[in-house]
Amino acid sequence: MDHLTVVLTVGGLAVFVGAVVQGSVGFGLGLVAAPVLTLLEPSLMPGAIQVVNFTLPLFTLAAEWRRVDWRGLGFAVLGRLPGSVIGGAIVVYISINYLGVFVGAMVLAAVVLTARAVSLPRNGYTITSAGFVSGITGTATGIGGPPIALVYQTAKGPQIRATLAMFFCLSAAQSLGILALVDHLPARALGTGAILVLPMVAGFLVSGPLRRYLDGGKVRVAVLGVAALSAVVLIAQSLAST
Repeated sequence: MDHLTVVLTVGGLAVFVGAVVQGSVGFGLGLVAAPVLTLLEPSLMPGAIQVVNFTLPLFTLAAEWRRVDWRGLGFAVLGRLPGSVIGGAIVVYISINYLGVFVGAMVLAAVVLTARAVSLPRNGYTITSAGFVSGITGTATGIGGPPIALVYQTAKGPQIRATLAMFFCLSAAQSLGILALVDHLPARALGTGAILVLPMVAGFLVSGPLRRYLDGGKVRVAVLGVAALSAVVLIAQSLAST
């Protein structure tokens, strides 16, 4: 089995699982898939995962767009723009190995915060700040969901999914544009991302029944464990290569 086949098979499985989780609870695609794809082929990141990050929210919005918190979305996008610029600078000036450590650290931090279910007030300041942090981590690593999800964790399910979906769609488009401007969006990343849309669609379809019948907390705990393990392996591999 050649390397590309391994990337598409293992990476596709990670995207599938991430799409199941995000389709069920509103976020999780980047948290699951980004560490795996970075571990398999760093040169494809973060462009490949951003293609998927842009596509998946469209499916959620098709069903739940009426539940978007437009006011909160405005604050989040306002904060994300400067954060994306910083994230683009990180991609340019940090080596692949250091980027791997950065990705892993961000995933572990997200896992800890999400597992603890930190309660944050939802206002203009916290949403803008979350958008700013999301812009940095999302553009640099493809993982931008946890900061916004933490702020919205006390909202109702449909509002969480719809608002995050709209934010992720706009965020991914913004990140892709910045990556293209700084010349870090190779055609291979776009092509691989386009192929990974297929397992993403399958994962979203599976998430429908799970959203209604499964406890999202149990699914999240399992996925956070896999994400944490992937992050630890990624950090260890990156440090060994420096």
